[in-house]
Amino acid sequence: MTQTFELDDFYDLTLASDIALSPDGDRLAFVASEFDRDEDERRTSLFVVPTDGSDDPYRLSRTSDAGSPNWSPDGSKLGFLAGRDQDTALSVQDEDVDSDDADEATGTDDDEPKSQVWVFDLERGGDARQVIDREEGVREFDWGPNGDRLVVSARDPTEEQADYLEELRDGGPVEIDRLQHRYDGKGFLDDVTTYLFVVDVATREERRLDDAYGGGSFEPMSGLQPTWGSNRIAFISNRTERPDDSGVMDVYTIDPDGTGLRRVTDSDLTASAPRWSPDGARLAFIGSDAVNWHIPTQVYVSDDSADGEYRSVTDSLDRTVAHANRVRWMDDESMLAPVGDEGSTRLVRCFADGSAPEFTLESQDDYWTIRTFDHVGDTVALLSTEPETVGDLYALDVDELESGEPVRLTSLNDSFEESHAMPDCRRVVYENDSGDDVEGIAYLPADFDPADTSDLPLIVSIHGGPISYDAPEFKFEYAYWTDRGFVVFRLNYRGSSSYGREFSEVIRGDWGAREVEDVLAGVDHLVERGWVDIDRTFATGFSYGGITTGFLVTSTNRFAGAAAEHGIYDLRSCYGTDDAHKWWENDFGLPWENPEAYDSASSITDVGNVETPLLVTTGGDDWRCPPSQSEQLYVSVKKQGVPSKLVVYPDEHHNIGDPDRAVHRIEELTEWFETHDPGQV
Repeated sequence: MTQTFELDDFYDLTLASDIALSPDGDRLAFVASEFDRDEDERRTSLFVVPTDGSDDPYRLSRTSDAGSPNWSPDGSKLGFLAGRDQDTALSVQDEDVDSDDADEATGTDDDEPKSQVWVFDLERGGDARQVIDREEGVREFDWGPNGDRLVVSARDPTEEQADYLEELRDGGPVEIDRLQHRYDGKGFLDDVTTYLFVVDVATREERRLDDAYGGGSFEPMSGLQPTWGSNRIAFISNRTERPDDSGVMDVYTIDPDGTGLRRVTDSDLTASAPRWSPDGARLAFIGSDAVNWHIPTQVYVSDDSADGEYRSVTDSLDRTVAHANRVRWMDDESMLAPVGDEGSTRLVRCFADGSAPEFTLESQDDYWTIRTFDHVGDTVALLSTEPETVGDLYALDVDELESGEPVRLTSLNDSFEESHAMPDCRRVVYENDSGDDVEGIAYLPADFDPADTSDLPLIVSIHGGPISYDAPEFKFEYAYWTDRGFVVFRLNYRGSSSYGREFSEVIRGDWGAREVEDVLAGVDHLVERGWVDIDRTFATGFSYGGITTGFLVTSTNRFAGAAAEHGIYDLRSCYGTDDAHKWWENDFGLPWENPEAYDSASSITDVGNVETPLLVTTGGDDWRCPPSQSEQLYVSVKKQGVPSKLVVYPDEHHNIGDPDRAVHRIEELTEWFETHDPGQV
């Protein structure tokens, strides 16, 4: 017998991420997030599971904040990043540390420990050993080919910069002379340079590679992404004339001794995720156009010995590399990459010589979504989800990639899935008023019968991006809402990716009208099917979905209620207060040169039309869509006497990471919709 969804059920979920196959393909390491409701914390731990499905996952770490698992080349060690208390071996070896410094080193003061590289020796056992101890922490790392060294990326302040950072921690003023002055999740930026270091695993001795450093407006988001091949290290950086005024990230390679720097790309791409071929002769990487982000993201291949010569190997697909944003070589001539294709994420085999890419996994149905994958040797591992399953790990032999059935390795949420009535799900294709086909995904109550005329309420949930797409997946709020009798509709409006460049690019520099048309046509379609009551419809969206919600409530009064979450509603006043100045310039020009375009893309200019009860939410430290934007919308609506409410989550960035606040968000949205539902008794 199933039980009713309760908000507290959110804390019972276990969410997998960050998968990494061992070099022999026999074991899969992954990160699992679990929720401590008493402490209001999200805890991440490392697990390992055999890929033949012969045993349950084994918990490797029991302290929180573990991530980025990475196997040594021989599979005997597993490295990871974690902000843990300092390794005891380091503390007792440093005889010069006084008591105050020791408190700081072990993390007993108010500051959380910085992320460092730790290594489990799986042959000898025991706790993880800290390999590096940098005051500013470590962001990324990779193993050298022999397993005796690591390459890590870490900030390395000068003495003057270190003094400034210390004053800043003591409450001193922020001083900035960078154009990219802040970034979401990072706050105000400084001019400290991030370098690559080569570290000896046994001795912890490190060497800075002076020519391997980061830079650019995107570095706070992307990092340097170092990857060590058979004899060279690849990384990404922006070395253009004005790095903070550019979306470029170039691929570079360098020798491990710090010599022989070469630039691979030609400052036309935002490159990421470099990956060496097994023989070390080629690099594959992901690349987006540095100016027009509606052009599909593609897989590129370069011969490291030929500077400036690289080619897309997925251009013919007219499809974008999916959010997993990784590529894995199958052999020296071919590789796997996740590609967004018409609202699905599918694995594609692509070829270094530019031959036509091939879709794999014929067994994948329309409701099975790949969140990420890995491939080593004869094994492919997948993290996937469906609307009725939270998410689990699978594996299959590479020879069965075309038509084989993956083996399920985990059952992380079996008891949850078995005890709750999970939603039904249908793909829906409809025609908008312009004659275009638009696809959406309808989540339906478990007992829904489409043959019966229904008067159910509808929540239209609009994805962000906009250069993104919705695929069938489990999300707690969708299951919670369908259990309460709502239909949830997620549509891939024009502007979304995975349907080709033309479909996405049509809204570039021209926001609002097409998205509104597609949303309203989708609502009409569901009403015509008899699934929902036209008077009981609601709209919500996060980020660009919040922006679209702003356009909806200023364009139409047909919704009984709406919730605009973490959006932007006045582009001119937003410019310079967020972290996205390059996006605005790329799509709309500069606000003092093209004010009409900025006003046209701002729903606040029509805010006098709003009659829809409106909930507005924001993060107090959201620097992607600043909280002042939500305050403007809220006050403008409230001033007119329209029912409205503002919810601000202090200290949250452009997300809701704190579990109690994540639950509170769902509670607020649900209460708003149910309060304004004319069908509620």
